[in-house]
Amino acid sequence: MNYLIVGASGATGRLLTEQLLERGHLVKVIVRSPEKLPENIRNHENLSVIRAAVLDLSDAELAQHIEGCDAVASCLGHNVTLKGIYGHPRRLVTDATRRLCQAIRANKPNRATKFVLMNTTGNSNRDLNESRTLAEKTVFSLLRLVLPPHVDNEQAADYLRCEVGQNDSLIEWVAVRPDGLLDEDTVTEYELHPSPIVSPIFDSGTTSRINVAHFMAELMTDEVCWGKWKGQMPVIYNLAQV
Repeated sequence: MNYLIVGASGATGRLLTEQLLERGHLVKVIVRSPEKLPENIRNHENLSVIRAAVLDLSDAELAQHIEGCDAVASCLGHNVTLKGIYGHPRRLVTDATRRLCQAIRANKPNRATKFVLMNTTGNSNRDLNESRTLAEKTVFSLLRLVLPPHVDNEQAADYLRCEVGQNDSLIEWVAVRPDGLLDEDTVTEYELHPSPIVSPIFDSGTTSRINVAHFMAELMTDEVCWGKWKGQMPVIYNLAQV
């Protein structure tokens, strides 16, 4: 199988790339700085590296890179620096999601291409009318005002929910929502829920990046897993931490 990953040099993206390579798949990555990839990934025989910023590629180039891919995954995010949070592009995740989906459509694949977006529990799934307390609503309203990356994550998922929707013949999607990201060396047990089971603000759980990568790889490679979660925004927690 063939897969494309954007954001592959990030903390979760490189783990997803490694997961797919270990499973024997062919993987393309679009990265600005390939040297940030670990050597074992960078030199893997099944890896193809496109050195570019995804938003700098033309529509034709994106379509060419996506052609023949069974799934596309976005692990893009904003660097936790002043420039990363308040600089440009402020709509990195949203614009990349939109343009990648448009590239999939331009290719007119014979079967629907999977699109997996790494998102956050800070974003609610408005298809499910997820409830929030008044305090939570207040905090998230403030976050929308002061943190552009939060808005970007919301708009990226909304593009999938509202513009792609549930019945697109060319694109199927899942937005994965981890909570309280942390680093671990190995995959551990985790659980999945359609909606958060604890407050992402006042009582957040934790999710290791390697578990997020494992679940995203499962979605991309396992049809049963995909069939269970497509068109949804599952929340992933480390099992022992809930």
